[in-house]
Amino acid sequence: MKWANVEIEGKVWCGLVEGDAVLPAAEGCLSQHLADLGALEAAARRSDRRIALSEAHLRQPVIRPGKILAIGLNYAAHVAESVSFIKNDKPEVQKWFNKQATAANGPGGAVHVPRVSSQLDYEAELVVIIGRHGRHVPAARAMEIVAGVSCGCDCSVRDWQKASPTMIMGKGFDTHAPFGPYMVTLDETGPLGPQAIRGWVNDELRQEARLSDMIHTISEQIAHLTAAFTLEPGDVLFTGTPAGVGAGHTPPRWLVPGDRIRVEIEGVGTLENHVIAEPDTDRLG
Repeated sequence: MKWANVEIEGKVWCGLVEGDAVLPAAEGCLSQHLADLGALEAAARRSDRRIALSEAHLRQPVIRPGKILAIGLNYAAHVAESVSFIKNDKPEVQKWFNKQATAANGPGGAVHVPRVSSQLDYEAELVVIIGRHGRHVPAARAMEIVAGVSCGCDCSVRDWQKASPTMIMGKGFDTHAPFGPYMVTLDETGPLGPQAIRGWVNDELRQEARLSDMIHTISEQIAHLTAAFTLEPGDVLFTGTPAGVGAGHTPPRWLVPGDRIRVEIEGVGTLENHVIAEPDTDRLG
């Protein structure tokens, strides 16, 4: 099944995606219903309302995640190209960082080139959405706590990332964690691995790999994270990016206002975002 959050008259509803339409099921974010998608499906099928995808204002599958966690250096070719902008030792131990909740962004959303840097980069990624609580989850059972997957782009401000050993500052800027347009359940995707992942900038293919090229599998990632802390419904995991990021080029190819980013994953969907200069975001109180 495919699920989406859609904005209707200024309110967020979650709904079932079938064909070229969304069937609204319940008011509120999809993350509130991950424990019983069966009941949500029944509500969607009782709905007498259908919203054409071409007219729907889709939002990210989790409006405000409790955690946005991302693994670095999880595709071998990306490890090789990363020598220019981070310490890229062979990742025998998983390298994790967090993106802030205010980084969450949805399909069609604007990604900001921050006023404090011009080094905005893109990273096409598979996103995992957690559906059940998990602590000390063995790898063999890790997929049991996964609600579904989505497309994502781990936007990164490279000079700020390089300046901090934790990478948090360069990875956590507002708008820099777009994901969507859907949450696709694993019964629809089938086993994750053979699917191609591709990243495009302005219709130019920049990144391409298979999910099976990950160094640390999704199950291994979940087992590692839950050894330290609890994963909760609505938490979001960015699972690594293939080679081809802007920083890996000579000279680097940073995103600029007017650029369009597209992430495609076979059987999962297509996420598109546009890049703008950071608007007036000053706020105090």
